Amino acid sequence: MTIFQEKWNELADIKDELAERDWFMGTSGNLSIKVTDDPLLFYVTASGKDKRKRTDEDFLLVNEFGKAVEKTHLRPSAETLIHCEIYRKTNAGCSLHVHTIANNVISELYGNQGHISFSGQELIKAFDMWEEDAVLTIPIIYNYADLKRLAKEFSQHVSADKGAVLIRNHGITTWGKNGFEAKKILEACEFLFQYQLALHQVRSNVSFASSKLAL
Repeated sequence: MTIFQEKWNELADIKDELAERDWFMGTSGNLSIKVTDDPLLFYVTASGKDKRKRTDEDFLLVNEFGKAVEKTHLRPSAETLIHCEIYRKTNAGCSLHVHTIANNVISELYGNQGHISFSGQELIKAFDMWEEDAVLTIPIIYNYADLKRLAKEFSQHVSADKGAVLIRNHGITTWGKNGFEAKKILEACEFLFQYQLALHQVRSNVSFASSKLAL
C-alpha cells in the first residue's frame, strides 16, 4: 500500500466515524490529511458530496495553494484555504471541520467575547493541558463570506501543531499531528460545548425556579 492509499483510507475512516455522529448535515463540513511535506500535498474533501456515503470521489489531492494536482472534475472544498494555512504554518498532519448545533450555539453565545474558555474540565487534557489550574481558550472568529479574508483571519490563531478555532455560526476546525489527534481534539471540544450548554440550561432552570419561589 502506498502512502497515498494509506492516507486516503485513514481520512475515509475518520469521515465514516464522524458521519455516524451526524456531524455532516446538508453536505457540510470538510476534512483533510497531509500526504507529503515537500512538496506539500494533502487530500481534502470534494465539494458538495454526501459524506455519509463512501465513494472513490470523496477526496482529491491538492497542493500548497489548494489547487488540484491531477486532472479532475471534482472541486475541492470551498474552505480548502483554511487547511492550507494550517499546513503552511504548523507540522499538523490532519485538519477537521464540522458544523454542529452545539458549536454553532456556543459560537453565538460567546461570539462577542471572541473566545470561550474552559478550566477544571477533564477533557482539556486532549490539548495536552495537564495542570490543575490549566485554562483552555478557543478563539471565535467572524464568519466572513470572502474565504480569502476568512482564511487570513483564521491564520492569526494558528501557531501550534494542534489547536481549534470556532467560526461564528459556522462550525469548528481542529487540527493535530495526525488523524487520531485531530479527531480527539474535535471530540473533546464537542463534549465541552455540550457540557456548557447543559450547564446554561440547568442554571436557567434553577434561576427560574428560585424566582417563582420568591413570588
